[in-house]
Amino acid sequence: MDVVFSALLLASMYGLVAIGISFTWASIGMLNLAQGFIFTAGGYTAFLFAQVADTYGIEGVALSVGLIASGMLGSAVTGLAVGAVAFLPLQDRDNFRTRSLIATLAISLIGTQVWLIFFGPQNKPLPPIFGTGRVEVAGSGIGNGQLGAIVVAILMLAAVIVWMRSSRAGLQMRAMMMNPLGAAVVGVSVRTTGMRVLAISGALTGLASVLLAQTFFVSPTSGVQPLTVGLIISLAG
Repeated sequence: MDVVFSALLLASMYGLVAIGISFTWASIGMLNLAQGFIFTAGGYTAFLFAQVADTYGIEGVALSVGLIASGMLGSAVTGLAVGAVAFLPLQDRDNFRTRSLIATLAISLIGTQVWLIFFGPQNKPLPPIFGTGRVEVAGSGIGNGQLGAIVVAILMLAAVIVWMRSSRAGLQMRAMMMNPLGAAVVGVSVRTTGMRVLAISGALTGLASVLLAQTFFVSPTSGVQPLTVGLIISLAG
């Protein structure tokens, strides 16, 4: 059962990253190779929040919510920054897909060096969000961190599905994913919707980073494997 729980954890985390990559690819035609950089940004933002929380004595539910929110916000802002460099200036140019692919790869490579300079090569732990106990499921134990991460990831995916089906912005995103040219013809702003997609994609990736750090750690290269697996899942699916 331990193997099953570990597989569920990794599947749910990589699923969040893959959905973010799929959103970006399907809606604006950009294969975002900076998704690993965005992943790491969320983890380090949560780590910085943890340092501030420790200084000011923030703990309990406030700490847990703050870690998740800061990670999602940090990655969402980083996603917007990537869009400002690799999407907005290139969106109207020829060979956008190739140009944006090269641009996001460059951002990823440079970003990894930035993390090394500012945070060093050491792994950074995050405080436990869901406590340190264990829960018995089907005769086998699973840590609160693993169980909480799986549940939160599933709830977030469900919330995104509901939002995309019921909100105006979500419907615009769906229109872009189904037919970008047709969506533009009926008045959907490609640039505005594209930046919204990058922010949402970043937020989902940041959530995965914080939740996965409950079992592993944050490091300058912690986004490499999620990026690789996320690309495989999104392109194969």
